[in-house]
Amino acid sequence: EVQVVESGGGLVQPGGSLRLSCKVPGLTFSNYAMSWYRQSPGAPEKERELVAAILGNGGGERYADAVKGRFTISRDNAINMAYLQMDNLQPEDTGAYFCNPGYGVVIFNSWGQGTQVTVSL
Repeated sequence: EVQVVESGGGLVQPGGSLRLSCKVPGLTFSNYAMSWYRQSPGAPEKERELVAAILGNGGGERYADAVKGRFTISRDNAINMAYLQMDNLQPEDTGAYFCNPGYGVVIFNSWGQGTQVTVSL
């Protein structure tokens, strides 16, 4: 089982920014791609959608079409952290955000608590 801890969510107005962080202790971090997922309000866990992913070496960034040009995924392998910089947030970005090892494919079925992002006036 892998422990995942997300943080950085909050309430922002449309057009605002947030930076999410993801800590995965106890993992040989650089060996794993990392992905961010969003669970929209009222949606079941199985409908979490991939938002962004990054390879273990920090390359190969990929994004959902809806967030391209607004979100940036990054990582710091020295401290086992992954990040999601979210700019120009829109109401449709609202949801609980989760991270997990893997490149758009869940490797460990062990999820953290997620971090809530709410975009509203």
